[in-house]
Amino acid sequence: MATKRAKRDPYFWEALISIIGLVLFISLAIVRYESDPHVPILIGVLIAAIIGLRAGFTWKEIETGMLNGITNSLQAIVILAIIGILIGVWILSGVVPTMLYYGLKILHPKIFLPATLIICSITSLATGSSWGTSGTIGIALIGIGAGLGFPLPVVAGAVLSGAYFGDKMSPLSDTTNMAPAMVGTDLYTHIKHMIYTTGVSYGLTLVIEFVLSFFYGGGQANLENVNQILTGIDAQFNVNPLMLIPPALVMLLAFRKIPAVPGIVVGIISAGILGALLQGNTFGKLLSAAYSGYVSNSGVEAVDNLLTKGGFESMMYTVSLVICAMMFGGIMEKTNQLRVVVRVILKKAQSTGSLITSTILTAIGANLILCDQYMAIVMTGKMYSQSYVDQGLHPKNLSRAIEDSATVTANLVPWNSGGAYQAATLGVPTIAYLPFNFFCWLTPIVSIIYGWFNITIDPLEEQAETPDLGAEQSAA
Repeated sequence: MATKRAKRDPYFWEALISIIGLVLFISLAIVRYESDPHVPILIGVLIAAIIGLRAGFTWKEIETGMLNGITNSLQAIVILAIIGILIGVWILSGVVPTMLYYGLKILHPKIFLPATLIICSITSLATGSSWGTSGTIGIALIGIGAGLGFPLPVVAGAVLSGAYFGDKMSPLSDTTNMAPAMVGTDLYTHIKHMIYTTGVSYGLTLVIEFVLSFFYGGGQANLENVNQILTGIDAQFNVNPLMLIPPALVMLLAFRKIPAVPGIVVGIISAGILGALLQGNTFGKLLSAAYSGYVSNSGVEAVDNLLTKGGFESMMYTVSLVICAMMFGGIMEKTNQLRVVVRVILKKAQSTGSLITSTILTAIGANLILCDQYMAIVMTGKMYSQSYVDQGLHPKNLSRAIEDSATVTANLVPWNSGGAYQAATLGVPTIAYLPFNFFCWLTPIVSIIYGWFNITIDPLEEQAETPDLGAEQSAA
């Protein structure tokens, strides 16, 4: 009779096999064969499961890890599905075409990219949601940018830079609340401390967007394209300021801290009602657009390319990608494989600069491996909290490092729930917009530099500053 293998933590080299296997097969699929990442991720799931079994975990425990990973992604999957419905309904009802129409008339090419950055920053600050910002205002700005002749990856980069700035700095954001809660500091101390690094990366991003706007903006061909799009929209839709009510409602509800799902549903219902009144849409057309998306037949190629999208069905590719990725992340979490790697890193992180660098690289690695920014925030916070105390550093340094990495880099990973969502919503592949999403890759670099040069790295307050009166009375 076979004896049961004793459970242990995986060895460092075993955990590396899982990580390298995932990255290798995904890279081969995307770069070498131009294939989809779903099956390569499932191969990574198989490798991680074999390592877990080798370490003494039962198949039941590994299966539980996979299911827990999928469970953690269910909220993202629900939002993905209803965002697909929202896009289809908003186009059919004239919401997106109206936003495109007015945007093309108002936004000048020379200031379009910095204006996009600022508009998305304000929206995300007010709502606390990068996903909500890109799924509403971002969609319209992508269309406006295309009409003005800007490459879509460049526009998507500006949209996401603004969206993640707001998500990172807004007191309404779940990630902004989660990071300090994980490490033992308060929300507003955390936000104030982030200003030092975030201000630099945002300022650099704004300057770059101005330069790119002057580089790409203007030109007679662009203006001709704009006029064609305006004519094509006019031919299909009744452009009316009332169609701006649904996005205004969604932002208002988000600002009032109404959860994302009911807020988006209100946006869908209000658009459906206005579309019936102002566009003459039937309930059958509404159902069709909600499921299959809207198909534009204006005869103007630019308009048809912009407005043929959306629907529940359009998000199924992304939903399946998120499920596969979270299966892998769930096994890595359950079998402690990533924790083993982090423990090795911590042994070498002796200085403040190396500790902050390790924190940031771990959070980015967690986004690559666990495939979800919330899991990356929680895991990194738990792993490093004691190390910061041991080195005499205030917890706000850790919470800032986590937000400077885990929050902003999730959308840079194609198989992460953040990257998959943004690519599906904006219609631009993650790899394509990554180089132009300046804020999200500049922020961790700035944070690492601050760590090595000890800039705004605050020590742990001396306990003597707040004497324990109870202890004094006992001594007396």
